[in-house]
Amino acid sequence: MNKRRPKQILLVTGMSGAGKSTVLRTLEDLGWEVVDNLPLLLLNRLLDTDPPEGSDGDDRPLALGIGTRTRGFDADSIVRRIKKLRDERGYDMGTLFLDCAGAELERRYSETRRRHPLALDRPAGDGIVRERELLQPLRRWANRVIDTTSLSSNELAQQIRSTFSGRGLGETVVSVMSFGFARGVPTSADLVLDMRFLRNPHWVESLRPGTGKDADVADYVAGDRAYPEAIARIEELLLLLLPRYQAEGKSYVTIAFGCTGGRHRSVHVAERVAARLRDAGFSPTVTHRDLQTAPQDSLEGPPVGK
Repeated sequence: MNKRRPKQILLVTGMSGAGKSTVLRTLEDLGWEVVDNLPLLLLNRLLDTDPPEGSDGDDRPLALGIGTRTRGFDADSIVRRIKKLRDERGYDMGTLFLDCAGAELERRYSETRRRHPLALDRPAGDGIVRERELLQPLRRWANRVIDTTSLSSNELAQQIRSTFSGRGLGETVVSVMSFGFARGVPTSADLVLDMRFLRNPHWVESLRPGTGKDADVADYVAGDRAYPEAIARIEELLLLLLPRYQAEGKSYVTIAFGCTGGRHRSVHVAERVAARLRDAGFSPTVTHRDLQTAPQDSLEGPPVGK
């Protein structure tokens, strides 16, 4: 069986303290396979290794973190190896170099009280100068350089997300659910929206056995005079928030719609809103926590005016 291989390989390197860990964590959150400080002699073996069981031929993009602490580090040798993998094996290989001004690196080392890996018994500035010399061949070779001198960790992560999140990578996983307040609010919900302001089909004898998935129940709920404007505003709010959550790197968002019993109003609205989100390009999964529970007057409270 032919092995699938990474569609893209990105070598992440640069000055110690310039943000390599932030970049690798962000790429991993985006769905990349990430390997840090792999000895260079093992690179070919990694690329020839079968993907993990159950991955169906893992062809995710691959990020390799390499620095002066990597065993067998030699910048010129790394450049030659990249060229060989690209020219002889056809890999789409890029190199991201993270640079930073020496004074800022010294400040970061001073604040964190960490020792520079190339200056364990000397001032950090000595190690920074030496490391910059060792990395020069990689910096010249790199097809992308990010200077992190004036970037916070969050700003760097945002830049990586906007640059390297391809289709299907870095997309927020959206879940839409319905529930009944009578059985408790779901603890996993990020946003909870209360649908108990809508008229309740439970108190219509012919509708009580049905659910929000049934057309007659849905029509009854949608017939509430508050429904059109309220649902439109809810959808507008979610379409505003979801891209913002994604931009902030939030991996999962659960939107929960509640009514009293969790069988009628919340079910219909969850289905309606999920369909609107699909039309907008999202791929929400929909669950109905309390759909199978039996209707019960004591849970619904007294009927109110229609």
